[in-house]
Amino acid sequence: MKSLVIAAALVSTLIAAPALAAEGGSCHFHGSKPATEAVVTDCAAQRKASLVKAGKLDASWQAVKQDKAELVDGKKGKEWKVSFKNPAAPDAAKQTLYIFFSQPGNFIAANHTGQ
Repeated sequence: MKSLVIAAALVSTLIAAPALAAEGGSCHFHGSKPATEAVVTDCAAQRKASLVKAGKLDASWQAVKQDKAELVDGKKGKEWKVSFKNPAAPDAAKQTLYIFFSQPGNFIAANHTGQ
């Protein structure tokens, strides 16, 4: 009986887990296989949209297209650095948004400094 309850709990957890995934959950990767530029570009667009939706970026960022994606040397090895340029941003120092991902494609950070 005890193992039946444990099995039922495990099955219900596995079924409910996808429902609990946050927006951008499709951009969470396991392992060390490097992500392609296309995957990282898509994940960066999703992350930018979620930042706009959360009010952390002005709505003018919603329509901004990616400027470039490149592999750079980060603190823990290679990282993807994706940039977006928004000349309509009110603060001139914040006209470029940088979104960083690990080489396998997991989100690290977003900022306007590129560091």
